Parts: sequence; C-alpha cells; structure tokens
Amino acid sequence: MVDIAILGYGTVGSGVVEVINTNKFSIDKRAGSPIRIKHVLDLRRFPGDPIEEILTDNIEDILNDDEVKVIVEVMGGVEPAYTFVKRALLKGKSVVTSNKELVAKHGAELLEIARQRDINFLFEASVGGGIPIIRPLNQSLTADEIYEITGILNGTTNYILSKMADEGGNFEEVLKEAQDKGYAERDPRADVEGHDACRKIAILSSLAFGMHVDYEDIYTEGIAKITRKDIAYAEKIGYTIKLLATSKKVEHCIFARVSPVMISKKHPLATVNGVFNAIFIKGNVIGDVMFYGKGAGKLPTASAVVADIVDAIKHLNCNIVSHWSTEKVNLMDLKDVHSRYFIRIEYDDFESAKKEIERIFETKEIIQLDNSEKELSFITKNEAEGTLSEKVNLLKEKEGIKEIISIIRIEK
Repeated sequence: MVDIAILGYGTVGSGVVEVINTNKFSIDKRAGSPIRIKHVLDLRRFPGDPIEEILTDNIEDILNDDEVKVIVEVMGGVEPAYTFVKRALLKGKSVVTSNKELVAKHGAELLEIARQRDINFLFEASVGGGIPIIRPLNQSLTADEIYEITGILNGTTNYILSKMADEGGNFEEVLKEAQDKGYAERDPRADVEGHDACRKIAILSSLAFGMHVDYEDIYTEGIAKITRKDIAYAEKIGYTIKLLATSKKVEHCIFARVSPVMISKKHPLATVNGVFNAIFIKGNVIGDVMFYGKGAGKLPTASAVVADIVDAIKHLNCNIVSHWSTEKVNLMDLKDVHSRYFIRIEYDDFESAKKEIERIFETKEIIQLDNSEKELSFITKNEAEGTLSEKVNLLKEKEGIKEIISIIRIEK
C-alpha cells in the first residue's frame, strides 16, 4: 500500500478523491499497489464528508509522516503552495500538482530538487486540465525538434468569443452569462486579460525548448476590447477570432505571445469552440499534431492529477526526466517579431483615408461592412511589429483619419 496526502479540498482536491474512489480497482492495478489517502489538508471543516476523519489543518502532520510517499498539491496560488511543495521534495516525497502559477514561477527549481533526490515533481494537469500534453512533450515527442506551440489554453475566453460569434452578443453580456454558468470566475481578470494562458504557454515553452521561459517576459493581451463588429469583419473575410498563446523558434531565437488573433477558418484551431481547449504543435519530424479536449473542470482536471499520482507511485525512488533548465531564455523583443495586422479605422473622408492607407501600408485591399458607416478595415503586409507600430502612429496623424478603432493580429 502507498500512502498519499492531498493539500487542498476544493474543486480539484475533492475531484481527486472522487476519481480515486470511483475507479479504485483499475487505478490500484495500474499503480501496481493499493493507494490510500492518509491525510487531507484544509483550513475548512467538512461536516459529514467521509474525509473528515483524515482532515488536518497542520502541514507538519503530513511532512513529518514518513509513510506518505506522494503529496498532491491542489491549493492553487504561489504561497503557501511553494513552501509546502519545496519542503516535501526536500524530505524525499514526490509531488503532483495542478497549480499553473506554481509551476510557471518555480517549475525549473522544483524539478531540479526532485531530480537530485530521485523523486518526481509532476504537473500534467497544470496546463491542459484533462488534455494530456506534458507527458507527450516529455516522452512521445522527444525525437522531434519542436519549433512552434500554439494553443487555445483558456476555456473561459474561448467560450466568450465562440458565443459572441455564434449569437452576436457583446463582451460584457457574454461574460456575465459565462459567470452565471460557472465558466468564468466572479473576478474574471486572470482569464479575460490573458494571464492564465500566459502561465500555461510559459510552462509548455520551457518544456519544449528546455530552458526557463519567464511568464512575466511574455507579451500578454486579453479579449476585453474585441467587439461584435470585429467578429463580423472576421466572418466577412473567412476568419474567426481566438485568444491564442504562441511560442515559436525563429532561427536561433524564441518569441512568445498571448493575444487575440484572427485565424483562417481552415486552421485546425478555428473549429475549437465553447469551453474546449486545443494545443497545436509543429515538429521538424512529426509535422503537425493537435491535442484537444476540456481544459478545465473538476473531473477532467482530477483525472490528469490521478494519472500523475499513478506515475509517481510507479516511479518511487526513480526520477522521470523533464528537460527544463533553470537557465532563463531571453525572448525576442515583440518589435522584431513579424506579423500581419487587421486594422479598423473610423474616417472623416473616405478618399483621403484610403489614399493614406495605400501610401503608408502599400495595400489596396479595403474592407467595409456597411458603406453608410464611416469606418473601414484593411490587412497589412507581413512586417516586423515595430515597423507596423510606427506606420500605425503615422496613420493616426493623417488627414481623413478620425480614430484607430482596433488592431488584431492575423494568421492564415
């Protein structure tokens, strides 16, 4: 029998208990030994819950219990999770976590501690919820040189953008609906401002490229400024808008970014709608592969956590290698990254505006939804973002241009 302890009895923690109890026979068989949940750490009380008799509010009860071999951290946040996890690893206990904030900030350090002690720090559920992606990067795709990871990594924002596209609602209306349905938090900023996706792409990039990608260095832009009109323009030209988290190798450099992007409806990610997530990977040998599924939710996330528990038990005193150096990557400056922009403007005079757009951006492709409205849009050539920003600033000063309404990156 192998004893484990769970830190946190919230949505994911209770899901882990439920999954282990529901599928106990098959899980024990795959682990090669019966699993016993010996402790659950939480400051709250849960009267009538079966875990009451193993509940503790003192982390020392767990850290000082030599019988506990695997600790499951599902508390969320950086502290006290980081302190608890680091102490557990230093005491020779393997750790499984779903905590993306913890992994993004301290993953390289915690992996190194685990490696030195021949134990494991596993975090499959930290990126894709129930979508297996960490294990494939560490095992199945090790023969490849990964040169791009692009994903829809946040179900809340994908639900909002899908709903806006399908039903024509505005951002505030659809966000409220998402909150009412439990898809968005009361404070949705981590999702809608792109911070959740940013931490996830930092983890994936660090694993794919073998060096530490600091999420604080990643350019991050959310979806709050996306309007029904933007979505209507995208529809007219055969595109859809998604919040994409991207990291790419460009020659010997790496860039990473989180932002709304117009993608062609022929792109594999264009059909990923609702609360579903997907991760699109390009390798030099395997080509293109995509992982798809529910990126959040109690049981999908718990399922990934339990899979890591089984892995940790199967590899007690044997480290599963993850290639993530503590050496930090210096990401490309965004101004040097090449992109195409979709730009929507309001004008005072159509001919003057059109003339300046053609002169500055060297494009004649003007798009309008309604000729009666004093606005138009156009798509730029593929240029460095620094150059494009300079041209946008130049356009703002020109006669006939009233306002730059929106700028959205665009990819085929």
